[in-house]
Amino acid sequence: MGTNLFAMGLETGDAPELWNVDHPDRIETLHKAFISAGSDILLTNSFGGTHFRLALHKAGHRVGELNRAAARIARDAVDKYSDRDEYHKPLVAGSMGPTGEILAPNGAVSVKDAQAAFREQAEALAAGGVDMLWIETISSAEEIEAAVRGAADVGLPIVYTVSIDTNGRTMMGLTADDTLAAVERIGVPIDALGTNCGVGASEVVAAIRNFVTASDSRGSALPLVAKANCGIPEWQGDAIVYNGTPELMADYARLAADAGARIIGGCCGTTPEHVAAMRAAIDGRVPEAAPDVEEIVSRLGEISSGARAQLTGDLSVAGGAASGAGKRTSRRRRSK
Repeated sequence: MGTNLFAMGLETGDAPELWNVDHPDRIETLHKAFISAGSDILLTNSFGGTHFRLALHKAGHRVGELNRAAARIARDAVDKYSDRDEYHKPLVAGSMGPTGEILAPNGAVSVKDAQAAFREQAEALAAGGVDMLWIETISSAEEIEAAVRGAADVGLPIVYTVSIDTNGRTMMGLTADDTLAAVERIGVPIDALGTNCGVGASEVVAAIRNFVTASDSRGSALPLVAKANCGIPEWQGDAIVYNGTPELMADYARLAADAGARIIGGCCGTTPEHVAAMRAAIDGRVPEAAPDVEEIVSRLGEISSGARAQLTGDLSVAGGAASGAGKRTSRRRRSK
């Protein structure tokens, strides 16, 4: 959502969520393009919709207004532009990104306060008409707990994904197995989990393989989500451009499905053109065996040593991958 809005005039440093009120027609136009491309799930323009993130733009008091508007725009777009029958129309997922704060015990914001912020956002998204709540780009166990518990109070289906972007782990040190373990500790039913964003399609497919291994060991049957960035960001002139082609994203979609993902999408840099190619790839896919390390690398690009170690079972390497991860901040992403 966010990276596409830059092409529509959003300036670096601006809050995409403000466009739900200031430029709702542009948000609707983007949703329409993704519906036409074949999307089954639309994410609302609300990634930075907690009061923590909106306060950076002096809009912390507008959580209800901006999130309700985000949900209504997406809901209206589905009703206006989808020609599928009632049982196959795209679902509207309320996007809920991280607070941007480090939670206790490592930071100053308590899990309780973060949970209240997520609840406030979830209530507004539900009031606007979303079908589910989609928590994404999380990196710590504490924020998973806060987001899931806050969302659970609304009573809608819940999906959450972590960003595995630090040598096979999140920046706060979580592996695929740690992400699944969080479900057991929290004790709140969810409907799917997985990984989004990160450092490229190859790393996401590798993560899905690791999620499958963790799921098998834990007896989990939860559907897995793969939502990779469209290649790697590169500077072109004065703009950041993602180098993934529609062909690459189509191949990623096939590999992600073979690896075990059941919900497949694109994160940063993914345009309706990419989604259309992914839609065609999935619709025409002939299932194959799960890809091994060599196939992932040869078709999508290199993966980190940490992800490789987890895939091959070399836990002595994978276990050291998170060194210093918990010391890094999470205030680095503005939008998805």
